[in-house]
Amino acid sequence: MPIGEFGGAPPLVAEGSPALTTPMYWMYEMGHASLNPARAVTDATKILFQNPLNPWSHTEFGKSIAAACELFERTTRRYGKPEWGLDTTEVNGVRTPVEVRSIWEKPFCRLLHFDRKLTRPLRSPHPRVLIVAPMSGHYATLLRGTVEAFLPTHEVYITDWSDARMVPLTEGRFDLDDYVDYVIEMLHVLGGNMHVIAVCQPSVPVVAAVSVMEAARDPFVPLSMTLMGGPIDTRRNPTSVNNLAAERGIEWFRNHVITKVPFPHPGVMRDVYPGFLQLSGFITMNLDRHTDAHKALFNNLVKGDGDMVDKHREFYDEYLAVMDLTAEYYLQTVDVVFVKHALPKGEMTHRGKPVDPSQIRRVALMTVEGEKDDISGLGQTEATHALCPHIPDHRRVHYVQKGVGHYGVFNGSRFRSEIVPRISDFMMSAANTKISAATTKPTLVRAAE
Repeated sequence: MPIGEFGGAPPLVAEGSPALTTPMYWMYEMGHASLNPARAVTDATKILFQNPLNPWSHTEFGKSIAAACELFERTTRRYGKPEWGLDTTEVNGVRTPVEVRSIWEKPFCRLLHFDRKLTRPLRSPHPRVLIVAPMSGHYATLLRGTVEAFLPTHEVYITDWSDARMVPLTEGRFDLDDYVDYVIEMLHVLGGNMHVIAVCQPSVPVVAAVSVMEAARDPFVPLSMTLMGGPIDTRRNPTSVNNLAAERGIEWFRNHVITKVPFPHPGVMRDVYPGFLQLSGFITMNLDRHTDAHKALFNNLVKGDGDMVDKHREFYDEYLAVMDLTAEYYLQTVDVVFVKHALPKGEMTHRGKPVDPSQIRRVALMTVEGEKDDISGLGQTEATHALCPHIPDHRRVHYVQKGVGHYGVFNGSRFRSEIVPRISDFMMSAANTKISAATTKPTLVRAAE
């Protein structure tokens, strides 16, 4: 499956994209609606050629017709927000039900708690973890595997960002400063004794939020923060995604990728970076791989290989489900993170006040990178350590996972077997160690060959 560009990626747009105006989004909606009759016909045809009473359904011709109908339907539909599907987990060897509950909500985000219905008391409390999901085009369910890996041994919370086209214009704007405010407010709601994990794009606003809290001597500052594949300093080993932003400049993005939400969505007339454009950029990056994957789906449907078909459906149901981002958040993120490099230069501000990571003293720091990451290059996340000189050496660690790309930093077998145990140990250590005099160099850990 083509997963190299899937997951928490910084905002991007395909090379050569035409300038977008408000009618462009309306034309997209009308084009999508105009295909409804064709989808209805192909659905009926698919049912006809899958009916066991139809003799053609047992022939290769009939199976090919049904497969072609499914491909047409899947490539022309709009994919809704996926379900979490995490109904149970295993805690201390006992299968335990899980209830996903919203415990805090604002127009652009909900805070979800994966409430484990424990039947036996824990010998000692599990670490409480707030996972800050990317707001970069895909839904928070992208981190389903991340949540699933932490559930057996942690009390897990996650940010569930809203699709901007579903938020009425009367709810106001949402930008990078608001993002930072949301993170701070959620930490207050959770009441302290928390660990924070930022996956890719949220690394910058999380560092900013913790810096603001430390400068204010906030008692609800987290015990630790773990940054995974984050674009803290994109001047280090810049990738094609980083270079695109630097080469184009903020005005190019403003003129080419910002449009207004059309009727009948609740957010009608809101300025957004549309999800369909984000998706086109993702697909263009690896067009051949996506084309081959759909050819394979057709062949597997004809052969009746249910396992491979299910894997394709599961992946693309998540991959093709995208959300719009508010224009102000998108443009500010591109400008601050990828064009101006404001955080590593010491020029980032929040509500007009400087963001100073050197204020961070009470929060342990762990950074995690993938050796083959082509979204956030090696060293971009590690750069955080140089920005936080007052964190003691025994409360910081940098880890590079060999053999994985961007997606593998927060999902997959190596994430579960090698990264999660290290993060868990780091959290336990951060909660139990005392702050001492700061030293300058973080410990570098690499996976075994």
